Amino acid sequence: MFKNAWILTINEQMEQFPNGYILVDGEKILDVGAMDSLPCDITYDQCIDAKGAILLPGMVNTHTHIGMIPFRSLGDDYPDRLHRFLFPLENECMNEQLAYTSAKYAIAEMQLAGVTTFFDMYYFEQQLAEAAEEMHSRSILAETVIDTVTVDVPEPMGGLQYAQRFLPKWQGNSRIQASVAPHAPYSNTMEVLQQADALSRKYNVPWMMHVSEMDFEMEKYRKEHNQSPIEFLEEIGVLSPRLIAAHCIHLSDHDIEVLKQYDVKVAHCIGANTKSAKGVARVRDLLAAGVTVGLGTDGPSSGNTLDLFSQMRLFANFHKTFLQDRSAFPAEEIVKLATYEGAKVLGMEKHIGSIESGKQADFILVETDSVNMFPIFDPYSALVYSANAGNVRDVFIAGKQVVAGKKLVDYDEVQLRAELAEAMEQCGFKEKALKALSEK
Repeated sequence: MFKNAWILTINEQMEQFPNGYILVDGEKILDVGAMDSLPCDITYDQCIDAKGAILLPGMVNTHTHIGMIPFRSLGDDYPDRLHRFLFPLENECMNEQLAYTSAKYAIAEMQLAGVTTFFDMYYFEQQLAEAAEEMHSRSILAETVIDTVTVDVPEPMGGLQYAQRFLPKWQGNSRIQASVAPHAPYSNTMEVLQQADALSRKYNVPWMMHVSEMDFEMEKYRKEHNQSPIEFLEEIGVLSPRLIAAHCIHLSDHDIEVLKQYDVKVAHCIGANTKSAKGVARVRDLLAAGVTVGLGTDGPSSGNTLDLFSQMRLFANFHKTFLQDRSAFPAEEIVKLATYEGAKVLGMEKHIGSIESGKQADFILVETDSVNMFPIFDPYSALVYSANAGNVRDVFIAGKQVVAGKKLVDYDEVQLRAELAEAMEQCGFKEKALKALSEK
């Protein structure tokens, strides 16, 4: 039993218990309620005093690239960063060991920040899935499919064959799902997109793609098809509730109607989108139309951080400014986007995303003792506008504690960093990165 917690259930009624308890048995939540309604006959093996911490569902990062930690802070302000730094260094340096050690470091960063579930698209996804399994994370990991030779497949769009081998390996795992992720409509053929959709349908897993993100992408589909990317995907028959469209910055009213019609989910990455000056997605219009939207960080090379506290604050600030409406998106709605709505994006809302009896025991405790956490008149406002990842005290995934007292339980952060640094050194990553930076 956890007692004396300020519990934000994020259930349908958005109930909260300022002095509440939660009972956990194994991987699942048994009960939740106010301390003064705790049944007298309840027995438990262990009682943990939350000491007024805010207890809420684990956060869900709907879109990231965990293998890309080595690229963080590299050439952030260069306009052609992707082609100048990321793609060349990826081709020269990325390998199984670097991807694996990067994944463990990224997962550690997320867990310490209260992210208990994530959707990843990158390369060497088998190694990334093994890292997630070892660190007791909950995740969907999808092999990227793109029309070029990549670091883990020898032929263009070979990621599809990789995914065909990868998907069955993780069937039946309670926390890890395998999937497929075409990079974007413009970087794959129509046939490959249809095959990726078919794979997702066969294994009944969500799949992901970057959609309506780039200016050149929008122009390409206007010129070649007289359509938007969303309209093109509808025409070739790959829109469904299983598809997660990442970014969706450039949407028409008709695009939004189509997304709703097919129940396509949207991963919104406000930090990466605004850092790259691509724009602010029409999230208020998406939500008003009934489209499911969750928050994502994008990769550590794009948004630099993997925590959703920074995304929640950026979301509030950018959308309120973009709409010129201070009252837009109350903090309660933003916290829901980071938890329950993210779970809906990943098709997991029946199992995670809220504190309810029968659901998986994925939850976090945010301490209220630090100087930035006093006073608290509204816990949702405190989470969005005051808190940061450093306020996360304890993290549980499927009932197992992975963070205790702001430290990883089973891993040493210093050791994880040393292992990643060694993998970077072995492939000469730093030297090649510095050389690329010097060639202005």
